[in-house]
Amino acid sequence: MRILFTQWAMNIAEDTKLRSTCVSRQVGAVICRDKQIISTGYNGAPSGAIHCSDIGYCERRKRNFESGKGLEICRAGHAEANAITQCAKNGTSCDGAVLYVTTQPCVFCCISLIQAGIKKVIFKGEYPTGLGLQLLEESGVEYIKFEDELEKERQVAEIKHETELKRVEKFMATPKKY
Repeated sequence: MRILFTQWAMNIAEDTKLRSTCVSRQVGAVICRDKQIISTGYNGAPSGAIHCSDIGYCERRKRNFESGKGLEICRAGHAEANAITQCAKNGTSCDGAVLYVTTQPCVFCCISLIQAGIKKVIFKGEYPTGLGLQLLEESGVEYIKFEDELEKERQVAEIKHETELKRVEKFMATPKKY
């Protein structure tokens, strides 16, 4: 059986995060609509700005900020926001799309996701952003942990596979006209 779409998309998000220039945490994101990739993003300094990986340190870590705190002094744009920005730059709508991201989005990214029309967020891990998830919920944006989405998709795929086997059996039993 081929790889499930959710796994495939998250694998691409995982590969995308390898482009990150953040020395604190690498995050990758993929935006898909109708099971087609429309954008990717990773966390790093804006185009033309000096990257933390070039400076050699993270200002937030240097100042001993906790995870999720002091984001206003972070040089890096977040993966989710960068993926949305790439859509905007290229004239591609995110409306109705699904975001796959290697870390739970922060509150600022959740706001951007809502405003961009993302309809579903599939994420790995935990991030101290209770308000972000609350805002997604209030705004009708579905969010689900990667493992849970993968299990749902696996169950649907099994049912579809059983149906497809019956279809193949019928095909094999039917004389071909060619």
